[in-house]
Amino acid sequence: MNAPKKLLFASAGIPLCTQPRDTENGIRAVEKLGLGAMELEFVHGVFIKKEKAPQVKKVAEEEGIALTCHAPYFINLNAIEAQKRGASRSYILQSAKILDACGGYSVCFHPGFYLGMEPSKAFENVRAELAKIVEEADGIGLNVWIRPETTGKPSQFGSIEELVSLSSGFDKVLPVVDFSHLHARSGGKMNSRGEFEGVMGLIEKQLGKEAIANIHIHLSGIEYSAKGERNHLNLGESDMNWRELLSVLHDFSAKGVLVCESPNIEEDAMLLQKVYGELK
Repeated sequence: MNAPKKLLFASAGIPLCTQPRDTENGIRAVEKLGLGAMELEFVHGVFIKKEKAPQVKKVAEEEGIALTCHAPYFINLNAIEAQKRGASRSYILQSAKILDACGGYSVCFHPGFYLGMEPSKAFENVRAELAKIVEEADGIGLNVWIRPETTGKPSQFGSIEELVSLSSGFDKVLPVVDFSHLHARSGGKMNSRGEFEGVMGLIEKQLGKEAIANIHIHLSGIEYSAKGERNHLNLGESDMNWRELLSVLHDFSAKGVLVCESPNIEEDAMLLQKVYGELK
């Protein structure tokens, strides 16, 4: 569960330049591009089988590439139906098991929806399900961080305040801070230096400097409406104030992984890494 010793920049999935397009070649492509990490995109299902995972781990170790993963989209730990909550826990744990077998260290997932409930009630429901996930992960010896992600719509559970509070109750839980989602969730706010500093300061105050030294970030351009996130965009096509964000991350000495979720995958990831590397 050791986080990288500096801020690594990652592609969200296999780079577009990869030929043939499979996970191992994707890892090799990431290394050739000069990036430091790759997020395995299990968003439509955990596609890596346990028999294949050791080979993925071997390639990642040989290439020196850190791995994270994004669990399937169809997760709602606040679902009314017990069966759906159980299935959601299963998706997260299945993702964690395969990532652990691949040598990765951080599992991202969207925690759920309010479904008309009071946020405080949704919080308690999500916390109860998360406790079950952590208990089972500990029971089978998984060596990964479990990370609920800040969400892009006000109808979704997952404000930064909720996830910081949620994480504070567990040893192996920290938030994935998707700054693009926070920007969209707020209807275009959360896009200034002061607001970025506020997010980082909240994490540092409530979760400690260790959380800043073990951060998992998502970033891309984003299109949004009054209802929040619509879809991801390339950085150059959006109003996301990413240069200022990089400056704030630099000032906080953030370490961990920043996953670029732009549609152009490696192009914006490399741009972010280049600009970050130029900061003094």
